[in-house]
Amino acid sequence: MADRTARPALSELFLVFVRISAVTIGGGYAMFPLLKAEVVDARQWISDGEMVDYYALGQSVPGIIAMNTATLIGYRKRGVAGAAAAGAGMALPSLVVILLVAAFLVPWFNHPMVHKAFAGIRAAVVAMIVVAMLKVGRKAIDSPAMGLVAGASFLGIVVLHLHPVLAIAGGGLAGFLLFRKEPPE
Repeated sequence: MADRTARPALSELFLVFVRISAVTIGGGYAMFPLLKAEVVDARQWISDGEMVDYYALGQSVPGIIAMNTATLIGYRKRGVAGAAAAGAGMALPSLVVILLVAAFLVPWFNHPMVHKAFAGIRAAVVAMIVVAMLKVGRKAIDSPAMGLVAGASFLGIVVLHLHPVLAIAGGGLAGFLLFRKEPPE
């Protein structure tokens, strides 16, 4: 159970998200295992279920999933100031790397060794995304009905070329109709 009463310092929120963002290549999906390890397992700021919910919400709204998720977690823990601290922490490493790449590496982009390095990085990122998908799937799909919604969404996107926004809206509607739970008191 997550320690929902924990109120981390704004500097801690900032530094945790700096650390997560600084060591992750591949975006929000590849970041999921590190984010879970830090905010769910190590600090218990949120529960596994909340993590899955925040990732789903972060993916459903415009913007970068990792930034959206970090902002939601920061907001959950410290309100608007926490959202700003977590978002700034998530953005800072990327900003620094982009500036360094633009300043020093652009002339080397067409070098064969750089192409080989990026091929290896892409393969590693795909593995990280698959791991994240499996971890989220185990937490999010905990009933046959949820499995059916997930399977139908997958088939709709892959086979019918359904737009992901429609799959999300359909999943939300199915969830509303199938999984009516009373909120805890």
